[in-house]
Amino acid sequence: MSLTTCNVHFSQQSDKMVYLSSPLFKQLGLSGNRLILLKLGNEMITASVKQLKRSGNHLYLPSSVRHSIRIPKSGHVYVQKSGENELKLGPLVGILTDTIHPGESYPFGTRSGFIKQIMRSGDRKAYMFGFTPSDINWQQETVNGYFLNAQGGWYRRIVPLPDVVYNRLPNRKAETSSYISAVRERFVKRQIPLFNWSFLNKADVYKLLDNDPEALAHLPESVTNPSPAKIKEMLDKYQFLYFKPGGGSLGIGIYRLTRHSSRGYFARYRKGNQNVLVRYSSFQSLMRMLQLRLGSRMEQYVAQQGIRLVEIDKCPLDFRFHMHKNGRNQWVPAGIGAKKAGRGSVTTHVKSGGSLMTPEQALSRTFGTEAGAILEKAKRVAVKLSEAIERNYPHRLGELGLDIGIDKGGEVWMFEANAKPGRSIFKHPALRSEGKASISYILDHCLYLSRFQGGER
Repeated sequence: MSLTTCNVHFSQQSDKMVYLSSPLFKQLGLSGNRLILLKLGNEMITASVKQLKRSGNHLYLPSSVRHSIRIPKSGHVYVQKSGENELKLGPLVGILTDTIHPGESYPFGTRSGFIKQIMRSGDRKAYMFGFTPSDINWQQETVNGYFLNAQGGWYRRIVPLPDVVYNRLPNRKAETSSYISAVRERFVKRQIPLFNWSFLNKADVYKLLDNDPEALAHLPESVTNPSPAKIKEMLDKYQFLYFKPGGGSLGIGIYRLTRHSSRGYFARYRKGNQNVLVRYSSFQSLMRMLQLRLGSRMEQYVAQQGIRLVEIDKCPLDFRFHMHKNGRNQWVPAGIGAKKAGRGSVTTHVKSGGSLMTPEQALSRTFGTEAGAILEKAKRVAVKLSEAIERNYPHRLGELGLDIGIDKGGEVWMFEANAKPGRSIFKHPALRSEGKASISYILDHCLYLSRFQGGER
């Protein structure tokens, strides 16, 4: 199997003669046979082939061949020899999302800019496009995808089903629908790799890792739908805990509950735009408040052991590790953001008064000369935890956002894992290069899964 890049040109010929420049012909190791089988996605055509005396790697396609296998555009792309005289162009990489408030310049709403970044990363390597579930024609096995032109504008082309799908469906509710489940299953049935199957629920992550000793060493005790007796038992044991919604995000709806030996119980939470701290004389009055505020939603809540995290200015720190599978199918930390909680805030989210800094800045202020060693330890743990989630998860993963804490003794803890992490840490000026690296890892993993790097799926 040989792999190289070539420059695809469209010719006006009416016959089915495909021209390859001499260097490309030799590089691909084509035999003297004058017929090739040319493929794109699941489409294929047999065509005559002829060498062309021209330097560089060039491939000329007549309109009949181009339209028959639905080549979306000219320009640089990978070409792979997969059999005696079989050539495959691509890969075709589809980014699955949905339209919320679309516009002509923003077909995927607020996610259009991010999708555009990924597509640009594939310039000169792959055919990358965005699409929604409604753009798929399962009968014809095609997709009406959104491509980018040289000026950054969007246009549409009907192409074969992709070689690999990066799932960025943005909505938890829609993703659990039977329609979306059927879409994902249809890709799997056709042996088309789809990664980042769905959002992860907090309770599901704890359940996944419940029997994994390597992961359990770094997980705080977490109980889904705890009884009042269990909450009291955990408060007696740990002095404080976090009470958080199982399917929540952005720190919304989280309570920090504390037991003080002489002053009673405290609840810290976000109300509107304010951080609130309320004291309760008894455990029963604390529970009454939670039941009144949450009602039946309490059944979806998780009680999690409080960890004494390192602090700056008496404000706790945690870390977002943005993890990716790379082109060798290994987990790597693409970017790490340190988040300092706002004064009186339950969480480190910026909307609750938190601030973002680099891990080096944060750890040098808390661990001094040991900062480098602590960071390397946290990276190793993050890779181990990602591997543990992957081996216990029934579907394919390629990206994870881990919320990591480091306690005052330098031990590393994982509080949450997200399969479709936000990218807010990359807005920090010092983390922009890590943001670009993150995009590159997405492309590299798509190349790996589509076997355009010679790897096995």
